[in-house]
Amino acid sequence: MHVIATAGHVDHGKSTLVRALTGQEPDRLAEEHRRGLSIELGYCWTSLPEVGDVAFVDVPGHERFLSTTLAGIGPVSVVMLVVAADDPWMPQAAEHLAALDAFGVRHGVVAVTRSDLADPAPALTRARAEVDRTALAGVPAVVVSGRTGAGLDDLRAALATMLAGVQPDPSADVRVWIDRVFTRAGAGTVVTGTLPAGTVRVGDELATGGEIARVRVRGLESLGHAVDEISGPARVALALGGRVPAGIARGSVLETPGAFAAVDEVDVRLHGDARLPQRPLLHVGSARVSVIARPLGARHARLRLESPLPLRHGERVVLREPGSRTLWGADVLDADPPPLNRRGGARARAEVLEALRPDVAGELARRGAVRRSTLRLLGVDPEPRPPDALAVGDWLVSAAQVADWRARLTEVVAGTPDGTAPEAACRAAGLPDAGLLPAIVSEPLSMRGGRLVVDQDLPDQLRTALDLLTEDLAGAAFRAPDTVRLASLGLDRTTLGRLARDGHVLALGDGVVLLPGADDTAYDVLGALPQPFTTSQARQALGTSRRVVLPLLAHLDRTGRTVRLPDDTRRVIPRTSP
Repeated sequence: MHVIATAGHVDHGKSTLVRALTGQEPDRLAEEHRRGLSIELGYCWTSLPEVGDVAFVDVPGHERFLSTTLAGIGPVSVVMLVVAADDPWMPQAAEHLAALDAFGVRHGVVAVTRSDLADPAPALTRARAEVDRTALAGVPAVVVSGRTGAGLDDLRAALATMLAGVQPDPSADVRVWIDRVFTRAGAGTVVTGTLPAGTVRVGDELATGGEIARVRVRGLESLGHAVDEISGPARVALALGGRVPAGIARGSVLETPGAFAAVDEVDVRLHGDARLPQRPLLHVGSARVSVIARPLGARHARLRLESPLPLRHGERVVLREPGSRTLWGADVLDADPPPLNRRGGARARAEVLEALRPDVAGELARRGAVRRSTLRLLGVDPEPRPPDALAVGDWLVSAAQVADWRARLTEVVAGTPDGTAPEAACRAAGLPDAGLLPAIVSEPLSMRGGRLVVDQDLPDQLRTALDLLTEDLAGAAFRAPDTVRLASLGLDRTTLGRLARDGHVLALGDGVVLLPGADDTAYDVLGALPQPFTTSQARQALGTSRRVVLPLLAHLDRTGRTVRLPDDTRRVIPRTSP
């Protein structure tokens, strides 16, 4: 399906033309029929060769209903701009065209109607000139008469050709902008709206109110027919049952749970020459919220929204000054902007926004580290990431940030002779997640005995002794050398104490020395034994002697990895989930 919004001055024949194209009546209110003009959004549909079903959102043309017009245009990326041949270029045609340009609409057809009442050439020439100054430049123009039917086949062909080039994305995240809410017997609350992309199915759960509440799609209609699923762009009616969150109304949005962040502050690039007022209205989809605007240079602004909306990087919104009816298009450059606390911060931020790239490379350049899940919420594809970026779980970290963290960690740890606990080192160096630490640690940093240490240069004689000790334990991790062997290596109590403090060895007391991490290996081996286990069973499992196993078990008791029971057996304490 495709969805097309109408646009044009009041009483220029939009509804008549839609009625001629579809055979349906877009004006559904008695007041609309009495006054002969559209007040609310109207919906009709038809089928066009080669493109299938096409729904029309017929918007009001009167200046008093601009907010309703923007609610109809907002979720739609295709337009039919209607201009009357028997009238000059009119204010609401210009206003609607300005709104389309502000929303960045690039697909459409100009229909010069009422060709049976006047020569259409002047109106066609003027419309062409006005349209070509906007994002709709170059769209086809067709001369028609909604009353006689002249030119309708040409209009259908132009619409079909234009729509064939519009490629929807059925796999996109769902975001249904609601424009009507009512109650139907047997279905409960029903909402209608435009689905720009994605797919909705009966039984789907959708979020509303920024994840605060969920609703279940209990029934689904499109173009007057019940369906099991529908992909956008489409006009949809969703039956939500009898229990729905309070406050669902025009401007509310139903979305894929967990796919959007409800944001209340964004940085935007402005399109337009007039000075932005302090409190404009922001229009996106069918929503309208008041914002406080803070200029960031001449072309950018920070907007603080009165109510949160699910906005992403790259989103096009429209700002409107209620008094003058001036419109600005605005591109959301950053839906998660940093605070502006420093003097001169606005000017500096404007410079950043000038060069900001809304892609994974740009995000890493400005953030240093970011979760992939956060990027997806902001509408940024986390792949392909820069080749030098570090990926750890959900995190992506730039090479520059890795180097900075590594330097900070080295500075923090170098001042602690006995090393630093990993959590404390992360806090001091500013790492957002301790899970990043193993990927950051490299020379001169290392982990020994559960602590982060900086490797100090050892004298050659001591380095040789340490290398020989490592060779002794390489094939038998728990067969600690005896005092005779240690003495032959020149490793007395004082020297071993230094090596232990620097994390080079694990000293268990009584002259028992193992390599760093041997206690972690022992914990895993003992954890595989039937619980509880005896000292003898531990000795056999580790392939060592009582001289080694007793101080090793005592060390595991002290570090909370085993517990000694009254009958002198032990059991391993399972690791707690992170």
